Amino acid sequence: MDTTTHTTTHSFRGLTTVSFFADDLAAARAWYTELFGIEPYFVLDAYVEFRVGDHEDELGIVDRRFAPASGGPSGAIVYWHVDDLAGTVERLLALGATVHDPVRERGHGFTTASVVDPFGNVLGVMTNPHWVEVASA
Repeated sequence: MDTTTHTTTHSFRGLTTVSFFADDLAAARAWYTELFGIEPYFVLDAYVEFRVGDHEDELGIVDRRFAPASGGPSGAIVYWHVDDLAGTVERLLALGATVHDPVRERGHGFTTASVVDPFGNVLGVMTNPHWVEVASA
């Protein structure tokens, strides 16, 4: 196996966000606020996000009505930051992955997509300006 480091425009540069889904977003927000001892830093009608820990890792809670691919693979989605989201998705599809959730603009510079790998796992990729900011510091 080749163990050299590959740096291309669609390299997986680091974990960015874990997204959980909840039927009752308000209850999930309250529960995680109590758990972490902090308020979410970002709140929308269907989404709240916390930055947790030394590296300000992101945990997003999404209203389950907006969960992609109902009836298919589901659960937490772990997102990796990539510089070239479209190119990375294209490469994943060329390698046999299938679309789970297409490329979506989420606002404030955040764009996400997810695929199902050939083994049934959901893999998220995104452009994440917060990750870039933390990585650059």
